[in-house]
Amino acid sequence: MTLSLDLLPEEDLREAIGLLVRLVESAGALIIFVGAAWAFAQFVLGMARDRARTGAFNRIRLRLGRFLVLGLEFQLAGDVLRTAVAPSFAEIGQLAAIAAIRTALNYFLGREIAQERDEIERAGKRAAADGPGPAAGGDHATAATP
Repeated sequence: MTLSLDLLPEEDLREAIGLLVRLVESAGALIIFVGAAWAFAQFVLGMARDRARTGAFNRIRLRLGRFLVLGLEFQLAGDVLRTAVAPSFAEIGQLAAIAAIRTALNYFLGREIAQERDEIERAGKRAAADGPGPAAGGDHATAATP
């Protein structure tokens, strides 16, 4: 005797999860868009104020990287949700490939964010040790340019 509790038929569950996937992926895309728009606005304002120094540019890149990492995490969550109901082997393979690519992107973005943060902190300490002069994050060319 098999006891089966069918609270929600599989087709209804797939539709509900499909809606959730669209919401989570939309949130990820919105986060990435907001980050890109913010970074663009900061870059344009910096250029207009003639403050396009390496330190300011690196801070913008650092913040944009954080937006990208968060947005990619939402995208990965959507991919995981997509395979929540009776996935096929093909779907599992696609999820594995997508997860590997996005995880690698997150890893390298996270590593770059940490490097940028360290360089900004070193530049600030160097400026403080030098005494009066250019503000921390000034024209120190410590980070790679795009």
